[in-house]
Amino acid sequence: MYPTELVAPMKAELTRYGFEELLTPTAVDETLNASGTTLLVINSVCGCSAGTARPGAVMGLQAASKKPSRVVTTFAGYDLDAVAEARKHLLPYPPSSPCIALIKDGQVVHMIERHMIEGRPAQMIAANLKGALEQYC
Repeated sequence: MYPTELVAPMKAELTRYGFEELLTPTAVDETLNASGTTLLVINSVCGCSAGTARPGAVMGLQAASKKPSRVVTTFAGYDLDAVAEARKHLLPYPPSSPCIALIKDGQVVHMIERHMIEGRPAQMIAANLKGALEQYC
């Protein structure tokens, strides 16, 4: 597990924009099974998280005229049980961190996996997310 001192500033990059942390499997289940739309960011310490995933998620959310019912996050390598539970909800997508998922009424309707984040600018990720928010929210 990563040290809190390393993870805390990375968590804050999303929570200061209103992302609620999912810290337990129960919180994950209740949130991801709720009706409406939920934007989930599985955060991580990797460079693509800092450089593009977190900023892209925030920019996409801010740019969209339609917003999800909830915006949540959990942290790979730190919130171990919560991330394991979240990944069950994201099947058939393989484990990926970072990743950004839009879930509607308990079903994944849009997924931005790590391979779609790596090497892409935050603006491209934001545009991808904005399109999904406009379509599904």
